Amino acid sequence: MAQGAARFRLRVANWIFNSWRTSAAETAAESEPARAGTSFAARLTFEAVRKQYGDRAALSGLSLDIAPGEIVCLLGPSGCGKTTLLRIAAGIERPTGGRVLISDREVASDTQFVPPEKRGVGLMFQDFALFPHLTILDNVAFGLKALPREDARREAMRMLSRVGLARYGEQYPHILSGGQQQRVALARAIVPRPAVMLMDEPFSGLDVQLRDSMQEETLRLMRETRATSMIVTHHPEEAMRLGDRIAVMREGALVQTGSAQDLYRQPVDLFVARLFSEINEVPVRVAGGRIASPFGSLAAPGLADGSEAILCIRQRGVGLTALDDGKADQPALRGVVRSAKFLGDAVRYEVAVEGFDRPLNVRAAPGAGREPGREVRLVIDPDDVLVFPPNDNKLT
Repeated sequence: MAQGAARFRLRVANWIFNSWRTSAAETAAESEPARAGTSFAARLTFEAVRKQYGDRAALSGLSLDIAPGEIVCLLGPSGCGKTTLLRIAAGIERPTGGRVLISDREVASDTQFVPPEKRGVGLMFQDFALFPHLTILDNVAFGLKALPREDARREAMRMLSRVGLARYGEQYPHILSGGQQQRVALARAIVPRPAVMLMDEPFSGLDVQLRDSMQEETLRLMRETRATSMIVTHHPEEAMRLGDRIAVMREGALVQTGSAQDLYRQPVDLFVARLFSEINEVPVRVAGGRIASPFGSLAAPGLADGSEAILCIRQRGVGLTALDDGKADQPALRGVVRSAKFLGDAVRYEVAVEGFDRPLNVRAAPGAGREPGREVRLVIDPDDVLVFPPNDNKLT
């Protein structure tokens, strides 16, 4: 009898201890989310990929190689083929020509097509696409059907904890805010630990402050999981914030790829320059391989004598001071402020400048002596000026 009572007390003590340990773990999960599981990053390769819709070419022989664990942002105007390329990578669309490879395994070509569920790819769309009839926990666990139900729910709860939503696990998506739904969609896409993560404008439906915080959270998760990622966006600042590299697209083709700094400092054409800078565009003519400007002669490499060109002056690259400020020996132009538009951390000044047929826009910090009607000094650094052939491709 005494031995039986002792065994009973031991079982009760173990139960109490295990209950306390589980409760403590759940509390810790709420207060300090666990790290996301690590994926086996894959190389994603597009080789001369084409996609034709009737007479319209959505993609025109595009080639792009994304290294394992790299985050690449596809940037460009609406209709340039960004989403089409993402859907082809996911297996939702078939290419008309070319090949797609994941870790050197051909998943799409003229002779091969691997369905989406067998590609090891995670998908996240801008509308989140949560199932309204499933709980938030079951939404996250949806992609874990290969696991036993309890294992799938445990992994899903772990990921919900990581995005700070574990307490909503048994609720339904309609109770969540837009930002919370975005975090659930992100958790659902990441929990299967995909080798490749594809995201189609995932932040477009969020307000500015929430978009900034969700971009930071998403970037942290991408770094933790090490999934190779391709993110579609039409916001240059978003691409610069998120991407290890940016691939600029126009009319179904790649225009330029590189780091944010490369694309800002060395755009290949006027289209890319417009994407990454607010610029003044001044029509000029080439003579002797150079162009004449009010602040000096500039090289115009690759442009024929007598041809038209565009002199691009970044709005933030113009130094602007009151007329009596600055060094007397510093080369400067004189101008008159025509208008000043307050934009928070900067003011956009419209300045009539000597030597220019039209006013220049200048973005600078607010300062005294720059009110409309005042004379000012402008300093333009030739190193911060670009020269390109004319290009009518503007963003839409």
